[in-house]
Amino acid sequence: MNIRPARPEDLAAITAIVDEAYGPYVARLGRKPMPMLDDHAARIRDGQAWVAEVERRVAGVLVLLHQDDHALLDNVAVAAAMRGTGVGRALLEFAEAEAARRGHEEVRLYTHETMVENIALYGRIGYREAGRTPFHGGHRVDFHKKLPRGHRGEIPG
Repeated sequence: MNIRPARPEDLAAITAIVDEAYGPYVARLGRKPMPMLDDHAARIRDGQAWVAEVERRVAGVLVLLHQDDHALLDNVAVAAAMRGTGVGRALLEFAEAEAARRGHEEVRLYTHETMVENIALYGRIGYREAGRTPFHGGHRVDFHKKLPRGHRGEIPG
């Protein structure tokens, strides 16, 4: 597996992966989840998107935004055929390593309260719930994870 900055030619694959990953939530939310509405071309152009490649095919996508006092993991999605293979975990580890490399001590993320699978996953991998905020007729669940002191920003893959 190789994790690299996304390129313009990755746009169609990124869009397909995001739509596939978040599509099942449309009925649950009654609308498209925010990642499906994001401007992926702008994320690529602005250096905020990375892809995981397996056998030279885009298998997952990560959007990481650098704020003044933390990194915001804005989106992580894995192609259905690649779920359960470690691509998602590698992207999450990459996000933490990249955040540390850029000097951040914390990674934040959020999900919708109806995405209970995500809430459980983030708790299992060390993210702590920081609160809930009203959002589009429901609640956004905010998470944070302090990065270990001395994290050297080693990037997996």
